[in-house]
Amino acid sequence: MRNRSTWMVSGACILGALGFAGNAAASSHREAPAIAEDPAADNTDLYAFVNGSNLVVVANYIGLELPEGGPNWAKFSDDVLYQIHIALGGTSLADALTYQIQFTTKQPTHVTPGGTLPAPGAGGGTEFFSQLTGSGAFGQTYTVTQLTNGGTPTVVATNVPVPWPNVGPETNAVSYSPALAATAGAYEAHWVNGGTGPAIGALTGGGSVFAGPRDDPFWVDLGGIFDLAQLRPVANPLDAPRDSIAYMNVHAIVLSIPLTTVNGGTAPTAGATGAAAAAQTAGVWASASRKKVTIQRTGSGLSDTHLGPWVQVSRIGQPLINEAVIGVQDKDYYNHLTPATDATTFAGYYLNPILVRDAQAVGFYATGGPLESAGCDTALTHGDALTAGRADVVSTINLGNASIASVGDVLRVDLGAASGYPNGRLLTDKTTDIIFGLLLCGATNAGALVGAVGPTQNEVAFEATFPFLAPPWEGRSSNPRLAPSTLSQSGQPCTLATNCQSGTCLGSGTCQ
Repeated sequence: MRNRSTWMVSGACILGALGFAGNAAASSHREAPAIAEDPAADNTDLYAFVNGSNLVVVANYIGLELPEGGPNWAKFSDDVLYQIHIALGGTSLADALTYQIQFTTKQPTHVTPGGTLPAPGAGGGTEFFSQLTGSGAFGQTYTVTQLTNGGTPTVVATNVPVPWPNVGPETNAVSYSPALAATAGAYEAHWVNGGTGPAIGALTGGGSVFAGPRDDPFWVDLGGIFDLAQLRPVANPLDAPRDSIAYMNVHAIVLSIPLTTVNGGTAPTAGATGAAAAAQTAGVWASASRKKVTIQRTGSGLSDTHLGPWVQVSRIGQPLINEAVIGVQDKDYYNHLTPATDATTFAGYYLNPILVRDAQAVGFYATGGPLESAGCDTALTHGDALTAGRADVVSTINLGNASIASVGDVLRVDLGAASGYPNGRLLTDKTTDIIFGLLLCGATNAGALVGAVGPTQNEVAFEATFPFLAPPWEGRSSNPRLAPSTLSQSGQPCTLATNCQSGTCLGSGTCQ
């Protein structure tokens, strides 16, 4: 491994540049070629933050879910091992705690389709609506297994129900109560009920767990970013940003773990610095694995057989690492490895961000170009100073703490400090701005893009209590996506009234 001094820069410099912690967000929806074909195992986002006396970890899977996406609704896969990994301290990325979540789906009763079929609602697998059979996404439970320092697995929760998809009031009536079916908020009132509903599982030894569909808490202008990084409105001040994931759902696994459990049995110390802070800093990442061998069965009512060891197919720690730092050629390879191998395997990507070279190729650093106009340092000589030797990227991941010597794609959380990216990640953090600012402008000028890249908040408020994410959007009442528009929204720059969706361009040069 490289000497640590080649990876780290002054912690004071980095934390000063990121003094706007709490303004960050990025994601890994379909970030690698292979995992794009396997949505049930695709890690989309990871959040970790201290909440009272607990560490809350949110691991999301199955991105870009349409609320109305039936009749085979998105669900966790019984054939995937979902895991949340927590390292502790500054010298090792080995798991101090591992939580394994495995799902079991109820199968419909198979009825031979010969002669007269049973009446609707009583026909087992002959039904069109799986909610009438209680199978598929409407009949899932799960078990949580905990390992401490890779030791003996201990089951800490079992047979916890996964909430049904939020299809609509008629399905709600079948699910739990006709009297509540048409009541606003009935879905959430039944399943979550302020943290006391049947979808909230208790962990043996303390803590809580939830797994099921929720509103996707991430917000980003995917359309602009993936058109060769046309960051709206940075690239074009008259082109208003759009939230490409608004009104879409995701499948979330949420754990609330006592801080004493995470910290090896003792309470963390508030305000610790240096080596003391490093010792109580967690490194959080999430993964998904499948069995090495699959035998496909073709007989009626038969399921495929999965054999051999688990093989990791997806992972996420920091937002945007695989998405924007790792090159296309290595994205699938990256998903198979653990953070402990990153320093030796992917150092070139961390220290020489390809996003900078791509931004140069499309003219972002040209004289008068978008990044110069946004306030990136003009002394960067059109981005050349940011193409190599980027120890600031690694130092940011390690919170600028020189006592954290291990290097890998984990989300660091100092358990004794207030959370906010890069120290953990809150649901309200605006990471897109910070991470693109860090990569494209450097740590010294990372704030140049804060508030300037895409939307600035989720389309709906988050819950105040566990599991914190907002309820999933209902399929029946979901609206078709709006027709594409080049018009600016309220508060966006304009030159003429015809540039604005409202039709009014104020004297300040902004849409009303």
